[in-house]
Amino acid sequence: MADIAREMLVSHDPNETRVAMIEDGALVEFYVERSKRSVVGNVYLGCVKDVLPGMEAAFVDIGLEKNGFLYVDEIVTPEGVDAVPSRDIQALLRSGQELVVQVLKDPMGTKGARITTDIALPGRFIVLMPYSDFVGVSRKLPAAERDRLHELVQTVAPEGMGLIVRTAAAGVGVDEIGSDLDFLLRLWKRVSHQAREGLAPEVVYTEMDLALRMVRDVFGEDFRRLVVDDKQTYEKVASFLKKTSPGLLRRVSQYKGKVALFDYYSLQDQLEAAMRRRVWLPSGGYIAIDATEALTAIDVNTARFVGKSSLEETILRTNLEAASEVVRQLRLRDIGGIIAVDFIDMERPENRERVMRRLRKAMEKDRAKTRLMEMSQLGLVELTRKNVSDGPFRVLSQACPACQGEGRVLSDASRRIMIERRMREILKAGRSEAYLFGLHPESLLLVNRPGANLGALLKAETGKHVAFVEDASCGPAEVCVMMEGRVSALRDRPGERR
Repeated sequence: MADIAREMLVSHDPNETRVAMIEDGALVEFYVERSKRSVVGNVYLGCVKDVLPGMEAAFVDIGLEKNGFLYVDEIVTPEGVDAVPSRDIQALLRSGQELVVQVLKDPMGTKGARITTDIALPGRFIVLMPYSDFVGVSRKLPAAERDRLHELVQTVAPEGMGLIVRTAAAGVGVDEIGSDLDFLLRLWKRVSHQAREGLAPEVVYTEMDLALRMVRDVFGEDFRRLVVDDKQTYEKVASFLKKTSPGLLRRVSQYKGKVALFDYYSLQDQLEAAMRRRVWLPSGGYIAIDATEALTAIDVNTARFVGKSSLEETILRTNLEAASEVVRQLRLRDIGGIIAVDFIDMERPENRERVMRRLRKAMEKDRAKTRLMEMSQLGLVELTRKNVSDGPFRVLSQACPACQGEGRVLSDASRRIMIERRMREILKAGRSEAYLFGLHPESLLLVNRPGANLGALLKAETGKHVAFVEDASCGPAEVCVMMEGRVSALRDRPGERR
C-alpha cells in the first residue's frame, strides 16, 4: 500500500460535510454528514423496554426514533465479561432496567440502532475498553511493529481495563501512547459521572463530527495530503493534529481556489457513477449491482469487450478488472451484509486463482471487516462486509415515487389502459355533459398520440365531451377531474386539448 498515492479531501458548507478518499486519482471512499448525524460511537443511558428470550435480545430506549437492538452476546457488566453468569437474556436484563450502551450501527430502514454494553472510547492511537482486560494491536501493522507496540502498551495499560492499539500508532513511543491514554481515562470519568447522574434515555457521550472522526481514524503517514476547503474546519483539524500528531501538520492545507474543491479534483462524475446500477470497466465490460433485502448481487459481463485472442483471455481480463472494481464500489457505496459476485465462468483453475488473488489484494485496502469465501466452479464468490452506517447511495437518493424503489415502472401501454379505464368510469358515473381531465405531462402525450385520440374515442362511446390539460401534480397513472359541466363552459378554455 506504500506505493499508492492517497489523498483525503474535506468539503464543508452550511448544509453538509463531505469527505472523499482518493487512491491513485480514483475515488474509493465517500462520506457525507448532514444535520442528521451518524450516532455510531455515541454512548447513551438507556432503558430496557422489551426482553425477547426467543431472539436472545432486548430492545432498549435510547431516545432515538426507534429503540436500539441489544443482542445477548453484546452484554457485559461493569465487572467485566467474566462476571456475566450465562447467555440467558432473561438472567441478564429486565424490563425497566437502566444501562449504559454504545451504538455499533446506525438505524437503517425499519431497523433501530445496533448497540452494545461493551463500551469502547477511541483516541488517536489507542481505544480504551473500560469493561475488558484485553490488550491487542491492529493486524494491519507489520509483525515486528505489532510486537513492539504490544510490549509497550502492556506497561501503561490500566488494571482491569482493555486497550487496542490502532494503526495510526505505527512508530510512536510511550509518551504519545500515555498522553492518549490519559485523555481517554479523563473522558471515561466524565462519561461515567454523567451516566450516574443522568435520567434515561439520555446521551452521555457524542462522537466527533465527520471531519475530525476521519482524521482521527484514517489520516496518517500513508496519505500524501489532506485538503480542507473551510477555514473553521481546517482550524479544528489542525488543532487536533497539533495535539496528537504534529508531524502530520505539514500534509494539511486549506483550499482557497475559486473552483469548488470536488470539482477541482473532478469527483462529480465518479460520485454520479456510484449512484448507477451499471459500472463500466476499462476494457468495455461492466458490473451490475443489485440490492435485495437478503443480499447484494454483483454480476460481471463482457458487454462490448470482444478481446483480441481467445475467449478465455477475454473473460480473464474482464474478471480481473471486475475484481478490483467490485471492491472499490463496495468501499465507495459502503455496502454491507452478504454480497454475491457472479464472475464470468472460466475453464482454467489457475485463472480462477488469479482472479481470487486480485480480489484479496484489493480487499486489503478496505477498512471494513470482511470475510471472503473461495470461488465456486461456476465463478460465484460469496463474502460478507460489515458497514456501520448508510452509504452515500441511501444518503444522496430516495426511493422512486413511481415504482417505490422496485426499479421498474408501469409500461406506456399499461398506463394508457389504466387512464382510459378510469376516465370511462368517471364518465359513466357522472351526469355532466363535459369533463376537463388533468393528466401527468407524460400521460398527456400517451392519450394524444397520432392515431390514438382517446378524447374522440370516449366521446363516441359515452356521448360526453372530453378535454385534457397538463397537470404536473397528477401521478403518472392518475386522472384528475379539473372541471365538469356544460360543453360551452369548457370549449373555449385556454390550453384545452381535445
